[in-house]
Amino acid sequence: MTTAAPEIKNHVIDASGRTLGRVASEAASVLLGKKSVHFVKYRVLPVRVTIENAKKLWLPERRIKGKDYTHYTGYPGGLRHTSMSDMLEKKGVAEVLHKAVDGMLPRNKLRNERMKRLTIID
Repeated sequence: MTTAAPEIKNHVIDASGRTLGRVASEAASVLLGKKSVHFVKYRVLPVRVTIENAKKLWLPERRIKGKDYTHYTGYPGGLRHTSMSDMLEKKGVAEVLHKAVDGMLPRNKLRNERMKRLTIID
């Protein structure tokens, strides 16, 4: 018995006027494929997610000033902090959205493969 491989599905999310968390959680849900008929825990589904109008994302001023991203280099004294306002200036809204979706996916071997299927268009 052979099963036909599912075709690649393109899912487009319009981010204009929506909050960061709602757009990121929708993208993560589609990348995981939990609502798909072909869902299997140990496989990456053939789904491509495109987030459009990322610059029109609604980010409150309180969130921009208050959010901190931390990164540990692995060396003593190597804890680095970056604020969201600095991240927006240096790398743009796409990187903030990318980190939000990345944080919502499970930390396993399939994570990088799923993140490759995410495209963010400003």
